[in-house]
Order: sequence, then structure tokens, then C-alpha cells
Amino acid sequence: MSGSRLRLWWTALAGVLAAVLLISGCGSPPPDSPKPTEAKVAFEPGDGAAEVNPAAPVRATVDRGRFTSVALTNADGKQVAGELSPDGRSWRATEALGYGKTYTWSGQAISDDGKLVPVRGSFTTLKPKQTIRATINPTDNAVVGIAMPISIKFDKPVQDKAAIQRALTVRTSVPVEGAWAWLSDRQVDWRPKEYWPAHTHVSVLAKLYGLAYGGGSYGLADLSTEFDIGRAQIVKAAVGTHRMVVIRDGREVANYAASYGEEYDPGRNTPNGTFIIMEKKPVEIMDNPRYGYHDVRKTWAARFSNHGEFIHENQENAAALGKVNNSHGCINLSAADAKEYYDSALIGDPVEVTGSASSMPPQYDVYDWLLTWDQWKAKSAI
Repeated sequence: MSGSRLRLWWTALAGVLAAVLLISGCGSPPPDSPKPTEAKVAFEPGDGAAEVNPAAPVRATVDRGRFTSVALTNADGKQVAGELSPDGRSWRATEALGYGKTYTWSGQAISDDGKLVPVRGSFTTLKPKQTIRATINPTDNAVVGIAMPISIKFDKPVQDKAAIQRALTVRTSVPVEGAWAWLSDRQVDWRPKEYWPAHTHVSVLAKLYGLAYGGGSYGLADLSTEFDIGRAQIVKAAVGTHRMVVIRDGREVANYAASYGEEYDPGRNTPNGTFIIMEKKPVEIMDNPRYGYHDVRKTWAARFSNHGEFIHENQENAAALGKVNNSHGCINLSAADAKEYYDSALIGDPVEVTGSASSMPPQYDVYDWLLTWDQWKAKSAI
């Protein structure tokens, strides 16, 4: 083939290829038209879920849309309190649910392109074998002494003490070292390592509702309290001195003539130990069948042990006050001194008894301060 013919052939081929490319480019099909997008509703817990913990988070969300209405209703038709987000794309329950109940979703969502989607679904919460009630002390707004423990008591024994302890929080207005200790399978207390600093504000939260206690038992309700520690007042009860001294904020404010328990009868000793004022009564009726007295009326009584010890008036024993220890274990004061001390005392004030022939075993409620710090920490479940 001559050179001129070859050039003509390549020129023709190039023209054909260009035409094919032009046709191909101009003939591309148009892009697909946008397809409608449907709003997608999701639930937490999921639709049909069973054995749901009633304290777990409950939410409904919508993707590619927003809720125009949404409600969660129990079997009695009562709506659960909830909150819709500002953009309308999520809703959450703002109250805990009940045990052993069925909840149903209802409402409507609208997709971003205007298509309506119904909100439908349901779930069931767990039904415990039993629920266990708890109480907390001190109660809200109390003002208590510097030895006051925080005490949570359960109306039935609990098994999973570690889980319960992890649900307990103590916050203080100043740093305070302290720890929880299980005094029985129905009681857990928190006490500071040393006495509370005066005027500390304390907040306690126990997230117990929905908490598994073990053996099919669950917490009945959350607990909380806020209270204050008052001034720092300590009773120094040195048995051998026949005096009871009151120290307030580091200064001696009272020094009373007293009579303690009979020293030579262990059953009548005022025992050694650090106790707290547990209750105060203007009149206390006392009985002790072992020693032959019944319905004895004493005034200005401040209990510091469930073994039976009080600080109280005993005007009938005036001759012994400041001289002889002859009570049945209580700290006897004159009527005037007992009234003055009674008026000054707070629940939770420490009473430090020393110099006695016997000591109190750590078994009577409240015995928190009869344990060393190491013994106390050993009673923690975690």
C-alpha cells in the first residue's frame, strides 16, 4: 500500500472512531430520578423485648425524618413521662418504668420528603421474685453530730452486696476519707475514718431501683438524703474520775459530777468504747428485771447504746455523783446538769467511755466506732 493510501486509510479510521465516541457521549442515559426516602423508627429496648429492666434507658429515634407525635403507654392507658428532642428526631422517657408491665409505643413520624410512618411497638419489663425496701439515715435536712454514720437498712436479707455497694455514692463539701461496711446482710453503713469535720454538708445517693440483689430480688426504690454535720461536741466519760466532761469545738464547756456503772459487777459496768448519741427522750421508762426494777421514770435521757446505756438524770442518787460509781451502767447526772447536757446534745455526738473494767463487744446497734479502721474496711464487699 502506497504512503498516500495509508494516510487516507488512517484518516478515515480516525473519523469513524471520533463519530463513535461522539455518539457514545451524546447517548448516555440520564441519571436515575431520586427515590422517596422512608423514615425509619427504632426503639430501645427493641420491639418485642421481654424481661426489660425498668430502670434501663428507654428511647425512640427516627432516621431520615422526625416525630409528629410519640407516646409510650402502660397497660392501664397511662402515658410515661418523656421528652422530645428539639429536632423531633428522638424521644426519651424521663421516669422509671414499673416492674412486670407491658408498654406500647404509638404515634407518627414523617420522613424528610413528607411520607407518614406509624410508630408501633411494645415490650415487657421483668417481674421480680420479690422487691426489697430500704431506708436511709440521717434523713433530709438533719443536723447531726461528728460521729454519725450513714446507715442503709433493708427489710429483707440481700445477697449481692457488692452490686449494692457500687450503687452507693457519698459526696461531701470538704474532703472526707470514709468507707462502707456491711454490719449484717440487712445493713450497710458508711463512716469516716476519723470524726466528720464540723459543718460538713453531706449528700448520699443510692441507685437501688431495678438493681438485682441476687436470688430474684430487686430494689424497690432509689434513696437519697442531704444533711449537715453540726458543731464538734464530744463527751469524755472517764469512769474513774466520777466526772463527765463535754468538749465543744476543741474547748471544755462542761464538767459534770457523775456516777457510772458499779465497777465490781461486770453486768453493771459502763463499758469502754466510742458510742454515739442514738436518741433523746425527755422522759424514759426503764426496766431491768435482772436487778429487780421496773417502770423507773428518769428524765433528760440520751441513749448511747442499745445494750441499755443512757446519760440521764438521777436526782435520787445525788449523794454518789462525783464520788461513787453505783449505777446499773448508765451515766447519772443531777437534774440540772442532765437537762443542760440534754439540750446541748445532737444525735450522732460521740461518747468516749474509758477506764472501765470491761469493754463493749461490737454487736449492739450502733457499734460502728467500736471497730478499728482496718476492721471497718474489712467489712466492705468490694
